[in-house]
Amino acid sequence: MSLLHRRLSHLLPKCRWKRRVEVAVFPVTDFHCRKFCSTPSETDPIEIHKRRLFMWFSHLPQEEKQFGGYFTPETMHVDPLIVERNTEERAGLLNSPLQPHALSSSCVTVERLFEPIDGWSEGRGLNVLLYGAVGTGKSTVVRKLVLDWCIGASLSQFKLLIPFSCEDLGQMTKVASLRDLVSRKYLHLRKHPLLSGEEDQAKDVLFLFNGMEKMQLDFRIGSTELCSDPNEPLPPGLVVVNLLRKYLLPEASVLVSTRLSALDRIPQKYVSRYAQICGFSDPDRQRMYFTSRLLQKSGSTAGNKETHALVELLYLNLQRESQLAAACFLPSYCWLTCATLHFLHFTDAKAPIRTLTGIYTSFLRLNFGGEVLGAGAGTSLPLQEQHNSLMLYVVRTVGKLAYDGVTYKRMSFSEEELEQWIGGKTKTDEELRQLAVFRTDVLDFFLAPCVESGKRLPQDPCCESDERRYVFAVPSMQEYLAALYVVLGENKSALEKLTKQVSVAIGQASEDVSALVNILSKFIPLRIFAVFNLLKLFPKLYEKISSRNKGSIARTMAAELFRNEDSYNEDVLDQVEQNLLGVHGPQPQQYSDRQPFELYPIFMGGLLHYGNRVLLQQLGCNIQSTTVVQITRALRKYLVRELNKPQPPAELMDLLVLLYEFQNPRLTAEVLTSIRTIRLTNIRMTSLKCFVLSSVLSCTSVSYHLEDLDLSSCLLTHDMLQMLLPAFRHTHSLNLQFNSLGPESCILLRDLLLEPKAVIRSLQLCDNPLLDSGTQTLLEALPENNTLTHLSLMHTGLGDQGALVLAERLQQHKGLQELNVAYNSIGDNAALSLVDACREHPSIHTVHLYLNPLSDVGKQSLYVRGVPRTQSGHRVRVLASVTEGSDLSEDWHPILSVIRENSSSWDRQHLKEQLKVFLRDLDWGRQQQQSLWKRLHFRRVEKGVRQTLQMLEKNTLPQSKVYKK
Repeated sequence: MSLLHRRLSHLLPKCRWKRRVEVAVFPVTDFHCRKFCSTPSETDPIEIHKRRLFMWFSHLPQEEKQFGGYFTPETMHVDPLIVERNTEERAGLLNSPLQPHALSSSCVTVERLFEPIDGWSEGRGLNVLLYGAVGTGKSTVVRKLVLDWCIGASLSQFKLLIPFSCEDLGQMTKVASLRDLVSRKYLHLRKHPLLSGEEDQAKDVLFLFNGMEKMQLDFRIGSTELCSDPNEPLPPGLVVVNLLRKYLLPEASVLVSTRLSALDRIPQKYVSRYAQICGFSDPDRQRMYFTSRLLQKSGSTAGNKETHALVELLYLNLQRESQLAAACFLPSYCWLTCATLHFLHFTDAKAPIRTLTGIYTSFLRLNFGGEVLGAGAGTSLPLQEQHNSLMLYVVRTVGKLAYDGVTYKRMSFSEEELEQWIGGKTKTDEELRQLAVFRTDVLDFFLAPCVESGKRLPQDPCCESDERRYVFAVPSMQEYLAALYVVLGENKSALEKLTKQVSVAIGQASEDVSALVNILSKFIPLRIFAVFNLLKLFPKLYEKISSRNKGSIARTMAAELFRNEDSYNEDVLDQVEQNLLGVHGPQPQQYSDRQPFELYPIFMGGLLHYGNRVLLQQLGCNIQSTTVVQITRALRKYLVRELNKPQPPAELMDLLVLLYEFQNPRLTAEVLTSIRTIRLTNIRMTSLKCFVLSSVLSCTSVSYHLEDLDLSSCLLTHDMLQMLLPAFRHTHSLNLQFNSLGPESCILLRDLLLEPKAVIRSLQLCDNPLLDSGTQTLLEALPENNTLTHLSLMHTGLGDQGALVLAERLQQHKGLQELNVAYNSIGDNAALSLVDACREHPSIHTVHLYLNPLSDVGKQSLYVRGVPRTQSGHRVRVLASVTEGSDLSEDWHPILSVIRENSSSWDRQHLKEQLKVFLRDLDWGRQQQQSLWKRLHFRRVEKGVRQTLQMLEKNTLPQSKVYKK
């Protein structure tokens, strides 16, 4: 039993059972229900308070539930670094809150912050101010503190802990006393004696106010009423002020959490201790966080090994002092890193549908959900007028900087550029206050000093000076914010924005003007009144201009997705993984700042998904449905136009990711109608990519079929093959060569061929260790399958026994036309039996048997057996060598190509022996020729064989490629 469960059991002592009441204590752990007895402890308000607080604070946010409920508060929490600060250190850190300083003060825990201090009056409670930048983990620390108090693991000196949300208190408009505020949220604490103010009972009470920056507090004597009665109604802000002043319940202690911008809202004389949350200041804390998170998902031993390797790669990248290590100083970016790695490595068909855009949108909602940008303290404006959407402000400032960087292919920015794009045009006092709050609290969350100083262009003039450069904490965040900036229409020029305002104004006024003109025209029949009808044309003209602008967004998406200079890059999912895990191995000597921004168009598509638009609306960023319709309509046209051109495998993979992120089945089906071939050769397939491919093809109708699905050299595994089964049902020609699929995969392929609606005509399994058992399992599908026409089992470990079983099964399948069993250690007798069966087959016309240990007599017999016995029979072409008897084979060139292209993965000694056998066959066949022309032809083929043999001996053959046959 875990420590959390043991301590909770102490909180509910055993006693005589009078009445059994079921209470859900652990909604997110394996213990879903506990039974408690109705005893005096059950009716104790404090015990009830602890249980209810535990239930409330144990609920995970929606952003955590997208991972399938693998996380619990007790397993995933890692304490961030908390440092006690004095007044001088506190003031000095406001300018650079995220810089790693040499910490002169000692690290503390929250419990130690409430120990008595020198100079503080005995009998008075302590006021502790816990502050930190956005993303350092303030809310998580508060949440864990409450849970620990509930089970007696922390702050045991306090009998009662009462947490409040300053955001809730700030929205209250009615006056209420302290006891009313407590009973309104915690009815079981109504009229509790600890809150009566009598004697010193309040010394056992701790008030917790979370998020003080969301509440306006005024400590000026002239504007705040002093109060010591907990029953006197006051505005909520005044209640908090009197608690901090120690006029109200002076014996009670108070813990306040806030952001940096609100640090000075409480005068120093009312604060006993300052404590700063510094996040994960070292890689070891980051590693603890990643381990506790990632190891929750892998239950099997194999999964554990894979996850441990993943954590090790991540840890190596953090130790390099990379940009990721600087970003993971904030626990929020550790969460984003874990969420992205879960998406990349642990996506399967059973997991909830997740998208990369959805993860980034959830990340922003987790940190800025419902946030508004206040004008700060000291302003006379009403509270409603001070607040603007914080996320919209981020888009209009940081998003504008990100868009400029994506447009000009730049990832780093100077201080002058930050000044230009972020707040460069602010003029009013209110805008200046908002800018100050934004720079203090939010700006460093998105931008960080560049720590990888070597990653600059040599010709970049900024490299000659020591100018400080800034980059986005996570490179993908730059592309996300740039995409959001464009989709929200913030990249419009000043003229376009003015035109929109004029159009709205004219559209509203045109109806009134038209009604007035119609009335006047009845009495004064003048034709000049018809001129006023032109007012109706202006809004319609603007709608056409606006739809054209949305079309330009779609054109930008297609152009960025299929850039010529990005054609030979790795696919976008591999790029995301490399940003997190780093590139291990030889590093390039020079770094190009003009990196591809291939996530940019994918994020643009993902932001149009309804689920992401709902989350963005909660952040104050509204994407209109008409905008989505216009962009979608134009995007389909541009994507189909680009797909008419041949695209590299990586670009096709990026297109599939875009369609998956879009989550629009209708658009996906319309785009895929123009695709009949998907070649993903040499793409490093993962479970996520397999899921993306299957999900995208599942959007099509039942009648849609691919002519060719090429997944050769994709590192497919048995589990991935199972995820791809829905995609295989839409395929005529399936190429699974060079994937190391074992005998267990043949069961899936057999079941696929046995399906009533199977459409596979060609199945290529070259260079997969299927072995004899696997091929026998696969061949069980031949009697009931009537679609297969081409079957390639080259270099699958078939052997003589498998060839004999294949010969028996062939007569039960009448549609097969071509059979490839080359390089399978098939001897003369088995080869002869197979050719005999093919000759008796009604449709087989070609059999590949080269690179098998066949004798000269055996090969001659094979050529003879290929000739039909009767005039009505059909000839079977037997490809056993570069010669057919005394003549050259028509397929000598493909045979040599197969050897050259696969020499790196095949047994070279065996290939050399086979090439020497080819030379003997060519020499004997040339001697049998009378024609000089045929002898010269033999010489030419012999030269090609000798060149291949020499290249094998010198190890100069090209790398393995895919041979489709």
